[in-house]
Amino acid sequence: MNPVQHANISVKRRGGELEDYIDIHALIDSTKMLCTDNRHRILHTFWGVQEVIIPIFGHHFENSAGQSIEVKDLCEKDHLLVDFHHRFIPTIGDFVAAMQDIPSDGLAKRLEKFHADVIDDPKLSATLLSPLSVTGQLKSLLITHNSWFINTILPMMGKSEAKLIDFDISPDFFFNPMRFELWMDNGMAAPPSAVKLQELKMKIA
Repeated sequence: MNPVQHANISVKRRGGELEDYIDIHALIDSTKMLCTDNRHRILHTFWGVQEVIIPIFGHHFENSAGQSIEVKDLCEKDHLLVDFHHRFIPTIGDFVAAMQDIPSDGLAKRLEKFHADVIDDPKLSATLLSPLSVTGQLKSLLITHNSWFINTILPMMGKSEAKLIDFDISPDFFFNPMRFELWMDNGMAAPPSAVKLQELKMKIA
């Protein structure tokens, strides 16, 4: 689905006009410019909503019908769950697990250098390091330590200005070797996080 289709879902559920919602849905899908298949869906996660969407749009906004709209609920019910056929919402860890072919030699030093070269405000570190905090995987930092996140996402958050420099890491560095998994394709299979949850429920039952 495209952002207009998702925005129309929001209009039907919540009232108001398409323009009330289109920017949020467009940002969730903006990673299509980085990767043209469904591997692009790194913002279709709770991490994406919490660390990217909400910092840009806030927790709530008022639509043109005067209704208070919760951004988290909007993202989950009108976009994420819809794209995965209401079966699950993957975690950022699911995407990182698909990054199995990322070269590991020298990765730590490369990320450290990138961080030192482009991050001049200590307050940004928590945002940039958030993928590592939730996954424990060093390679997860490639999701935030790249030219797209620095020059598109951080400026939209109002946390930094775009930098006119040559970047050592672009999104291609992690998207190109990322494995395509069936769960990325509209919920055709369950991601590792959903499989583990189902196994736990079966044990409890």
